[in-house]
Amino acid sequence: QVQLVESGGELVQAGGSLRLSCAASGRTFDTYFMGWFRQAPGKEREFVAAISDSGRRTYYPDSMKGRFTISRDNAKNTLYLQMNSLKPEDTAVYYCAASTFYGFTLKSNDYSYWGQGTQVTVSS
Repeated sequence: QVQLVESGGELVQAGGSLRLSCAASGRTFDTYFMGWFRQAPGKEREFVAAISDSGRRTYYPDSMKGRFTISRDNAKNTLYLQMNSLKPEDTAVYYCAASTFYGFTLKSNDYSYWGQGTQVTVSS
């Protein structure tokens, strides 16, 4: 089991950058594939990125390629999401999640553990 706590969300102007962090508790962080999701008001939760347990492999949907970078530091039990060239449509609550499915998956149901979310607001 793993507990997740996100941080780093804030109000930023369009074109700016943010780095979100997700601190994990427990000794098994490095056994989980991890993902970032986001949910804007009135919209469904959206997959943003995923990373393998070792951190050597990453996966992004086409819509997220180029501006977002997922990474992890297993020594620090921390997951990151670097977001550049932010747009107002990136405004959402961002969640990190740990998957018990060994492999990349876009399905939120494959992620068993979730953080509480951190709000990112991009002003125009």
